[in-house]
Amino acid sequence: MTDVQKKELIKSQQGELDAVLMYKALAKAVKSPHDAETFNRLAAEEGGPAVIFKEYTGETLRPQKTLATLLPVLYRIIGKKRLYPIIAKFEYDAAKNYEHLISDFPKVESVKNDETRHGDTVNSLLK
Repeated sequence: MTDVQKKELIKSQQGELDAVLMYKALAKAVKSPHDAETFNRLAAEEGGPAVIFKEYTGETLRPQKTLATLLPVLYRIIGKKRLYPIIAKFEYDAAKNYEHLISDFPKVESVKNDETRHGDTVNSLLK
């Protein structure tokens, strides 16, 4: 593994850990019980990819609270119709960013697929 790859994997690991807190915070902030249940499920699922990245990096990271603090505030300010597409885009962008890692780190493919599914799940909450 190159230094560049390790830095990228650590960044990805951090992002997945941060997403756990973000989705838990959103679950507490949203008005819809269905949305809250969905965000709690997504929070639980985001832990799996973090474990996969940890297998590659060997690093133990702590989640950062920035997104967990910011997104509930944004939910109150801009509402779900504007916020949820942004969250879905984060998920789709992460999936796209993981594609080039798959050849060297095959387990990342399942993470990529999860991110796409998470984006679809968040978008489905708008229907």
